[in-house]
Parts: sequence; structure tokens; C-alpha cells
Amino acid sequence: MKLKLALLILVSALVAAACSPSAPQGPTPDVVAIRTSAAKTVVAEITLTAAASTATASATLTETPPTETPALETPLVVDGTIASGTAVLCDHLAFDPATVDVNIPDNSEMTPGQEFVKTWKIKNDGGCAWGAGYALVFSYGTRMSGQPQPLVGVVSIGQEVEVSVNFKAPSEPDEYLSAWQLANDKGIPFPKVVFVKIVVK
Repeated sequence: MKLKLALLILVSALVAAACSPSAPQGPTPDVVAIRTSAAKTVVAEITLTAAASTATASATLTETPPTETPALETPLVVDGTIASGTAVLCDHLAFDPATVDVNIPDNSEMTPGQEFVKTWKIKNDGGCAWGAGYALVFSYGTRMSGQPQPLVGVVSIGQEVEVSVNFKAPSEPDEYLSAWQLANDKGIPFPKVVFVKIVVK
């Protein structure tokens, strides 16, 4: 009797355990959705990394100025007008080394304190006409009391003109050089210089 009662309790316990609800389970994960989400995350991180690298490279390129100024072409001037498509500075001059010195050639002899006028022939090969306010300015060497003479009238693109400076030779015997640049009406000098070189005896 005791055996039947124990067996009945055991069977009842097993039935009760079998019928009782188990621990709640969540929805079955979708493996494909998980893989897609992971792939999108990787792609997004690669894109952000590439964008950051490009931005850094761009910032580096724009922060570093070029070490050389690009060469400018000599403008093609037709009837005083520069042809389109040629790069040219607004204020620029040129000269022929054989004819730039109108007078007082290099190494001319002067007496101490002698006054003289040096004249150069230059050409406007820039992109702007020269007018009021354009003048020669001292650049380097010995000034020799140099006083530039003003430009006469407007110098058009492609036109040649003579420019002069009044000088006074130093009192000490020696060789002297005085270099000058043409400057625009804002006082900005042109790239090229003209000079006089004398020997005081």
C-alpha cells in the first residue's frame, strides 16, 4: 500500500512537471537580419574612416603653400590689347639688355660730387597701363642722392618709354651701383630692376 502511494505521488509529480509551463522564451533571432546589420555597421565605419582621411589630406594640402610661383607666359599683345588665354601680371616691365642703357653705360667714370642723369628704356609688358603715381623707387646699392623723374603721360600696354633718375656721384673714389624699380600708384614695386654702375675717380 505504501508502495502504491509512493508511486502515485511520483507519477503525479511527473505529470505536474510535464504540464507546468516552462520559462518564457523570446522570439527566435533572425540570423540574416543580424548579419545584414553587422555588415551595414562595418560599411559605415569604413566610409567614416575614408572621409576623415580625405578631409585630413585636403586640410594638409591647403595649409601648405606652394614653394614656387608658377611661371607666367609672355602675353600676346595685338594693337595694345592682350590676347585672351594668356596669364600675365598687371604691373610688369621688360627691357632689351642691349638697349636698356640710353646713356651712362656701366663703369662710366665720374668725378667726386659730379651730377648726372641716368636714363633707361623699358617696355610695359604687363596687363595694365601705367599712369599717375607710377614712379621709379630706390631698391638697393648706393642711393647717390637719386631723385626719379616722373613718368610723362600714360604708358599703354606694349609701349616703350624712357625713365630717368637725377644722381650725384659720391665724394669718395670707388665703384658704386644704384638699383631702382618701377612701382605702381600703391607703391608696390615691379619684379625687375634697372641700375647704374659708375666709377668715381
